[in-house]
Amino acid sequence: MPVPTSFWPVLHQIHAALCRVDALWVITGSTSFALRRLPFSPNDIDLQTDKPGAYAVEAALRPFVIQPVTFSSTERIRSHFGRLQIEGIKVEIMGDMEKWVNGRWEPPPDLTQHRELVTVDGLELPVLSLAYEREAYEKMGRRKTAVTLQQWLKNQEQPDGR
Repeated sequence: MPVPTSFWPVLHQIHAALCRVDALWVITGSTSFALRRLPFSPNDIDLQTDKPGAYAVEAALRPFVIQPVTFSSTERIRSHFGRLQIEGIKVEIMGDMEKWVNGRWEPPPDLTQHRELVTVDGLELPVLSLAYEREAYEKMGRRKTAVTLQQWLKNQEQPDGR
């Protein structure tokens, strides 16, 4: 499914603001999947970065902050988390995101290792690799998403689509 039309001005604003910031960031989740035409319909834009990056992203997009970045934790995920609202679209910032797996907190991912670029609508956007995303969704117990990603990855390995 394509990215909703309403997301494009927001993605352009994010890209323009964050190109001027010294922070490693990626788009993750359903928007990342939709950018690659996977069958996902995003409701928000998730930005993943490291701890300093979370605060740099917040500063670069300060007029849109609705929840300042602060360390936040649930039973399964913790990060430096904040929310933005840009042209009616919710944007979530997650810095140094850790997942609770097998009784311990996994360290944040090395975004340089899992970062890829996709070019869409004239923008070169950083996203997490689908292989990493599949593994992360599996660890978070979101099996349906993990299976969809695995099937898509498998189909990409077979050039004739079989």
